[in-house]
Amino acid sequence: MRTRIGTIGVPAGVVAIVVMLVVPLPAFVLDFLIVMNITAAVLVLLTAMRVRKALDFSVFPSLLLVATMFRLALNVSATRLVLLHGYAGHVIHAFGHFVVGGSLVVGLVVFLILIVIQFVVVTNGAGRVAEVAARFTLDAMPGKQMAIDADLNAGLIDADTARVRRREVGAEADFYGAMDGASKFVKGDAVAAIVITLINLVGGLAVGVLQRHMPIGQAISTYSLLSVGDGLVSQIPALLLSVSTGLVVTRATTEDEFGTDILAQFARQAGAVRLAGIVISVLGLVPGLPRIPFLMVGAGAYLIGRSLGRTQDREAAAEAIAQQVEPVAALETTEALAPEMRVEPLELELSYDLLDLVDTARGGDLLDRVKALRRQLAIELGLVVPTVRTRDNLELGASTYAIRLHDVEVGRGQAPAGRVLAVGDSLDGIPGEPTREPVFGLPSKWVPTELRHEAMVTGATVVDRAAVLTTHLAELVRRNASALLTRTQVKELMDVVREAHPVVVDELATAQVTLGEVQHVLRELLAEGVPIRDLVRILEAVSERARVSRDAEGMVEAARAALGPSIVSRHAVDGALPVLTLDPALEQQLVDALRVGDDGTFLAIDPALLEQLAGELSRLSTEAEHRGRQPVLVCAARLRPAARRFLRSLLPRLAVLSVNELSGHVRADHCGVVSVATSAGV
Repeated sequence: MRTRIGTIGVPAGVVAIVVMLVVPLPAFVLDFLIVMNITAAVLVLLTAMRVRKALDFSVFPSLLLVATMFRLALNVSATRLVLLHGYAGHVIHAFGHFVVGGSLVVGLVVFLILIVIQFVVVTNGAGRVAEVAARFTLDAMPGKQMAIDADLNAGLIDADTARVRRREVGAEADFYGAMDGASKFVKGDAVAAIVITLINLVGGLAVGVLQRHMPIGQAISTYSLLSVGDGLVSQIPALLLSVSTGLVVTRATTEDEFGTDILAQFARQAGAVRLAGIVISVLGLVPGLPRIPFLMVGAGAYLIGRSLGRTQDREAAAEAIAQQVEPVAALETTEALAPEMRVEPLELELSYDLLDLVDTARGGDLLDRVKALRRQLAIELGLVVPTVRTRDNLELGASTYAIRLHDVEVGRGQAPAGRVLAVGDSLDGIPGEPTREPVFGLPSKWVPTELRHEAMVTGATVVDRAAVLTTHLAELVRRNASALLTRTQVKELMDVVREAHPVVVDELATAQVTLGEVQHVLRELLAEGVPIRDLVRILEAVSERARVSRDAEGMVEAARAALGPSIVSRHAVDGALPVLTLDPALEQQLVDALRVGDDGTFLAIDPALLEQLAGELSRLSTEAEHRGRQPVLVCAARLRPAARRFLRSLLPRLAVLSVNELSGHVRADHCGVVSVATSAGV
């Protein structure tokens, strides 16, 4: 039934309002519609007082337009009846004669006072509040959207809740924008009321004196009082709607209904109520002022304040007893504190002036890029990167972002607004701030956005701020991928393998390979930049190795051997693998120096020899890079884990492969043989 009325009845009523502007109405119908108008205004006022937030009355701007048109249509209909018949129904007659005592002057004064109250006080104030609220709401949208995305990324809310909250943020901005315009309806209505009343006064005198040949006094008594009555009838509901407008747009921080909030907030200020009662009572003692009203009101306020104070004391005592019975530690349960204690795997912190990067209204697409980056890294590494929690940090400097891994900052950079990053060596003639590209440390410059094409002409690579940030994030995720692989993720990956290849997982169980051992193997692979996408072959190799030995290092090498062709292809260029090899004597010396520790094999050798080895590798690698090749070190399978462990911090970009990983589908492109001057010190 309600749907049918809303679908058919409301549009029909709006159309009927337009019809009222041109079709004459009988006096009894006009009486009925005037009462309906006053009732509707009272209903709107009460609803505005009872809503808890502005969006609970989201139809108010449109309703304001319809109510204004309805009131103006009633003015037109009443004017028509007054001028044609000198009578416009009982309601207008009562307002013109009984309410203002039949005095034209009193009626005009009351009418003008209502106009001043509505136009100067209520409407102007409500319009200003709506204007400021609309602007502040639009300015706050990026922060609110970012907070929603941060809660979603943190897992505090699900996607459906986030969608609802985003819709509420957009609806709030639309509402206050609409209220900013709707307040102009009320202001225009006040102006129209003045004009219509003046027209009615002049028109009524003209009709009475010129057409009906009535004496001027009689014409004024008949038509002018009816015109004033019409004005009063229209201005009372107009004033109610103006007050409703002010109440709706000022409901910013209230928690309950308007009346409930007033009583609750005054109840919390019992001392102020008592003090007000004392002040009013003192004023009653001033000579010349009436004592009885002041003393009665002052005493009443003081007694109410004392009553509120006793109520507060009882509530405070009850709360103290409750705290004694139930300690604070019991109230602060683990479940309540868990969200605040949780450390996010991956966080992206933005300074206040970088929020435009996440504001879709201003063209920001950083969050979409981060989502696309997670998909890209999943395809590239075989690792589902944890959700990146994005939040603002007021402690960061201007234009600064920080990337945190398990609450430890692993990277920081700049992304100044209105700039793009130009990477190149020929940027001296272009204004900007010199800097270093955050991933590879290449010389670059932050140049104004309008100079993008000039920078490209010099041969520089130009990227926008969001691309710089996501590229930096991607590189740090690649470097720290092993730290992001949790045991829960390993279990989820194995569940996926079980669905397509159940035998592989069953063999792991038969070989008694634990989830922790699988996680260790996958972490070691990721630490060396080896994707774990081919999880089936990795698990097969691990289960086979586990039947022979449960050595963790051996499982990793078995997995690398199974992935050998894939590993080699990542470093090969046009079918050729740039290779650095060790001098046979040196390699044998290093193999003889292998020892087994808690973390695997290591080189027990003279530090001076290791320093020479690292220096020679660095020299040969640099020479190969200058020739446009990125070489890898190939050594014996037994030596590879210890060699990689030794070179990980000294030459992180140098990959170390074993001869077991080489395959026949690529040819070796020898870039040098590593030898050192001394072979002593084992």
